Amino acid sequence: MQTTYHWLAGFAQSVGLLYFVAVFLGVCVYAFWPKNRARFEQAALNPLRED
Repeated sequence: MQTTYHWLAGFAQSVGLLYFVAVFLGVCVYAFWPKNRARFEQAALNPLRED
């Protein structure tokens, strides 16, 4: 029983690490994609508008 638990815990940690690395890289690609530049510049200026 101990061996199964340790194997499963190690597998979950490895898969979790890979998942979070993939999510981080996906967010970075989305944030630095050239097509999104205008959207982010407009969002950055929203607090300064006096509408």
